[in-house]
Amino acid sequence: MRNFNFFERVSRAYNDHPTLFRLVALSTIAISGGSIVYAEANIGSGGRAVVDPTKKKKVVVLGTGWAGMSFLKNLNNPSYEVEVVSPRNYFAFTPLLPSVTCGTVEGRSIVEPIRNIIGKKKYDARYWEAECYKIDPVEKKVYCRTAAELDGKKEFSVDYDYLVIAMGARVNTFNTPGVEENCHFLKEVEEAQNIRKNLIDSFEKASLPNLSEEDRKRILHFVVVGGGPTGVEFAAQLHDFVNDDLVKLYPKVKDHVKITLLEATDHILNMFDKRITAFAEGKFQRDGIDVKLGSMVVKVTDKEISTKARSNGETFSMPYGLCLWSTGIGPRPVIKEFMQQIGQGNRRALATDEWLRVEGYNNIYALGDCATINQRKVMEDISAIFSKADKDKSGTLTVKEFKEVIADICERYPQVELYLKKKQMRDIVDLLKEVKGDAAKETIEVSIEEFKSALSQVDSQMKNLPATAQVANQQGAYLAKCFNRTEECEQNPEGPIRFRGEGRHRFHPFRYRHLGQFAPLGGEQTAAQLPGDLVSIGHSSQWLWYSVYASKQVSWRTRALVVSDWFRRFIFGRDSSRI
Repeated sequence: MRNFNFFERVSRAYNDHPTLFRLVALSTIAISGGSIVYAEANIGSGGRAVVDPTKKKKVVVLGTGWAGMSFLKNLNNPSYEVEVVSPRNYFAFTPLLPSVTCGTVEGRSIVEPIRNIIGKKKYDARYWEAECYKIDPVEKKVYCRTAAELDGKKEFSVDYDYLVIAMGARVNTFNTPGVEENCHFLKEVEEAQNIRKNLIDSFEKASLPNLSEEDRKRILHFVVVGGGPTGVEFAAQLHDFVNDDLVKLYPKVKDHVKITLLEATDHILNMFDKRITAFAEGKFQRDGIDVKLGSMVVKVTDKEISTKARSNGETFSMPYGLCLWSTGIGPRPVIKEFMQQIGQGNRRALATDEWLRVEGYNNIYALGDCATINQRKVMEDISAIFSKADKDKSGTLTVKEFKEVIADICERYPQVELYLKKKQMRDIVDLLKEVKGDAAKETIEVSIEEFKSALSQVDSQMKNLPATAQVANQQGAYLAKCFNRTEECEQNPEGPIRFRGEGRHRFHPFRYRHLGQFAPLGGEQTAAQLPGDLVSIGHSSQWLWYSVYASKQVSWRTRALVVSDWFRRFIFGRDSSRI
């Protein structure tokens, strides 16, 4: 693990003066975060341009999550008429949902009304508080049902020229009996608030005089299923909530509290660096959080969870009071039905191309958790690539010919670049030289068969993007940029060469840029995995987490509310009221 003097000095300052350090750091976070947003807010500001309404194309956006919000926020082309359909009339900063469950942050502090976002844009926009229950790609319509409880559910349809599907996903229960009825999920603000109420109820109920010791232990046994980032952060937040605040208010029941984390694989936080995984498991052990690895949940009742050991198949049941289920995601019913319509019924998410277009439909886009990019394989187009590069039609490729299309190949097929990095090669020319057996020779020529042999292993580097807010946010911004520059790129395409056709693609394909990830572990300690194989764990990473999450808030209002909640928690502790 890399150590830096800066991180060491920050850690010493925190240990010597923790309270003062917290206040100074939070003040810095509030100012720096605000500066970032001020800079972003002033880019492209101005009044709405006047466009002939009869020439406007209608864009319908389904969803107000990370992907939908990012698209709406970055779209600046007044030639579109935008209609937003979502049962949720706000955007929620979901990475802070675990903080809401324990009162570290209030639910309303992390939400921004969607009308605030679209009301400041150059394009004409309308919002409908409704849920889409059917998509008709032939008639170019979406069928909706109002979400408001007033006067019952009303149905209506909305036609579109372009459809942006950003409906997210739902929790995947893997058809485990009893999960839907007895477990809590953590995808929405309302779910986080319900967990908070149930936590307080558990302590209040356990404090009643007429309960047996066995019932108290069961009620205060909190189980988390899933050792991913959400499950781990919730377990850490819950541990801090109990030990920093609740044990002072409920001293008679503090010895009965138990937190158990169930993970079906061999380690928690599998998507992180092994150093982070090892530190997290060690810290949870020191904190008294019982981590059970290789344990698969097979059944959940209202009072018991049944698990099966992956190693030997042995079953075990444990009583519990509250269970959070956080084991992955699956498609929503409307997405499932749409996938059946378009012949994608055997997939787990909507398949799109590298430009986020649903396969087979040039006017339908899907992004975020509801979609997955079906990256084109090099070997599917290998003959077309060779033919396009072989300009003199000699049947062989020279280094000079190949260098002219290298950039387009790497852009169209990102797995090529990943493969070269793995092989520690500068470019594809090095790969061709290796196949010819003479790395020092500059004037090499390769046949189609030698070309296929050189690139035969490239597609092994293809990986699906993770279902994270970071991916959805970047996809929304990318698609908005494409819509903003449609007219310009129609006349002057800027994408890579069409290896199976003529000319160039209009736009550059979407490329995800990983900016790092955090894993809060409680006790004001966070693990950070940043680009460049940089790993940082401890108090300094926690303050980096505060700064990044403050700067990523979508408005000044939510930033002020979140930072003030952090101040309140540092000074007064977490609120244990049940409201």
